[in-house]
Amino acid sequence: MQNGATVLPAPLAIAARGPGMPLSPRITAIPGISLGHTTDREAGTGCTVVLAPPEGMRAAALVRGRATGTRELDALSPRHLVPTIHAILLTGGSAYGLGAADGVMRWLSERGRGFDVGVGVVPIVPAAVVFDLTFAAARWPTADDAYRACERAGQEVEEGSVGVGTGATVGKALGRESAMKSGCGTWAEQRDGLIVGSFVVVNAFGDVRDRDNNIIAGARASDGFLDARRYLADGGPPGGAFAKAGTNTTLVVVATNANLDCTGLESLAAMTADSLAQRITPVGTQYDGDVVFAVSVGAEVPATAISVELLAQEATGTAIERAVRYAVGTHEVPGLGEATSSSAAGS
Repeated sequence: MQNGATVLPAPLAIAARGPGMPLSPRITAIPGISLGHTTDREAGTGCTVVLAPPEGMRAAALVRGRATGTRELDALSPRHLVPTIHAILLTGGSAYGLGAADGVMRWLSERGRGFDVGVGVVPIVPAAVVFDLTFAAARWPTADDAYRACERAGQEVEEGSVGVGTGATVGKALGRESAMKSGCGTWAEQRDGLIVGSFVVVNAFGDVRDRDNNIIAGARASDGFLDARRYLADGGPPGGAFAKAGTNTTLVVVATNANLDCTGLESLAAMTADSLAQRITPVGTQYDGDVVFAVSVGAEVPATAISVELLAQEATGTAIERAVRYAVGTHEVPGLGEATSSSAAGS
C-alpha cells in the first residue's frame, strides 16, 4: 500500500518546534490546558475532554459541516452573557453521546468551576460528536465515562485510536470495505512567546493527505488509493452506509496563549477550518459534520493576528496527519500505526 510506514518521517516529527516550548508539541503546551481520554475498545467508542484552567477560557466555534451534532454552541457567541467556558467535550456515539457532557459538568461543579449564578456555579461545557455507532458495538460514552476522562486529564496526550478517536475512520467514498482507520492527533507551534496548539479527531468521509499532497490514508482501490476527490468529481457514485448525512465528522480544538477576544477567536476558528481542506479531500461535504473550536487562555500579545491564524493552520494540518499515522487498524479496517503517547499513561 502506498506510504504504509508506521513511523512519522523526520521532517514531520521535528517540524517548527519553537525554542523554549514548555512541553513537547501538543495542545497542552498552552499553560492551563489539560486533556483526558476515556476509551471503550470493545464498543469502538470513547470521549475526550479539554479542560480549561479554573478561571475558564475564552472561546468561539465555527460549524463547517452540514451534518453536525452539538451542545451549548450558543454559549460561544460574542453576544452571549457567559464570558468564558470551562471545558470542551468531544465524544463518540453520535447524538446519544451528548449526554456525556453531564459528567464533565459534575466534575467541574464538584470543584467550584463554572459561571457564578449567585447560588452556585454552572459549568459551561460545549460538546460535539462523531458518528461511530457502526464501528463495533452500538454503545456510546456516558456521563460516567466523561467524568473519568476529567479525572485522567493532564499534560500527556495519547494519540491514535483512543478517546473520541477510538472508532474513527477515513476514506469512506466506497463504504466501510475500502476505508482506513483514523483517530485523534495533536501538535503545537511556537514563535517566541506565542504558542498555538491543536487537537483533532478525524472521522472524515474523504482521504487524508500529507504536507506534500500525497494520500496517506483513504479509500482503497485494487491498485492503491482511489483518490476520492477525483472519483467523486468525475461523477463516481458514493457508496456504503457512510454516504449519508451525519456519519462523518472532523472536530478540532485549537488553543492559544494569545490574548484574543471572542471575535478574534471566531476569525481564528475560520482560518483553522481552511487547513482541513489542505489535508482532507474532499472535506465539508453533505455527509460531514465538521466543527472547529478556538480557545484562548493567555495574555500573550502576538505580533500580528494573522501569525496566530497561520500557526493554527500549521498545527492543525500536522495533527490531522498524526491522527491517521498513529491509528491502529482492525481485521476489517487497516491502519498505519500503533498507539503512541508521550508517556506510558493508559487511556
